[in-house]
Amino acid sequence: MARTDRLMRLMEALRRLKPPVTAARLAEETGVSERQLYRDIATLRAGGALIDGASGLGYTLTEDPALPPQSFSRLEIEALVLALGALDQMGDPALAKAGRNAVARIAATLPDRQARQAMHPVLHAWYPPGERPPVTVDLGLLRQACWDETSLVIRYRDLQERVSERPVWPLSLSYSERSLMLLAFCRLRQDFRVFHVSRIEHAEPGGESFRPRRVSMLRDYRALRQARYMAEVRRRSDPAP
Repeated sequence: MARTDRLMRLMEALRRLKPPVTAARLAEETGVSERQLYRDIATLRAGGALIDGASGLGYTLTEDPALPPQSFSRLEIEALVLALGALDQMGDPALAKAGRNAVARIAATLPDRQARQAMHPVLHAWYPPGERPPVTVDLGLLRQACWDETSLVIRYRDLQERVSERPVWPLSLSYSERSLMLLAFCRLRQDFRVFHVSRIEHAEPGGESFRPRRVSMLRDYRALRQARYMAEVRRRSDPAP
């Protein structure tokens, strides 16, 4: 692991774990030996991080100079924490972990009173488990293709149980408690399609770039949806012949 990545993981662990955190726990979290952990703590301290504690006592991050001071209202803190907490039910494990790390990072930049508000139990909302079908495809691959604006080749089983292989331009992922959908431009059908991710049986990189068309295609899709919606409204409001 690169030194910069290792130090970043150590800082994230110090923000996220309840202090004081033992060297053994930090070493486990960052995947290094305790001997290396002590050297990394010394490196962070030399760089300006205020880390209290010592070997045998545990460590507490009291100030992180890499993050600017933040100030939020209590309502803004509640909105951030509850929204990120929803990822435990609506997101995949990688997104859920990223959400928890983000909460810890935000809390590390707040004044003491606001930091306590961010971690207060009243904000730990419980969401009832959804009925979303299991996903077997690599969601990291789908997200990366969306960001990189590169094509995918997917094997898809539709709602009529028909299987087809389709080259697609992935545009965005839509999360909810009951479904996870992929909006894409299907190169086979030459049209926008919304795929149930649980029905994607296989996905691999297609090697085709569609940059920088993603933003304009999303705009086109929204305009198309709006036009279809308005046409349906007019159809329902027109008197029957």
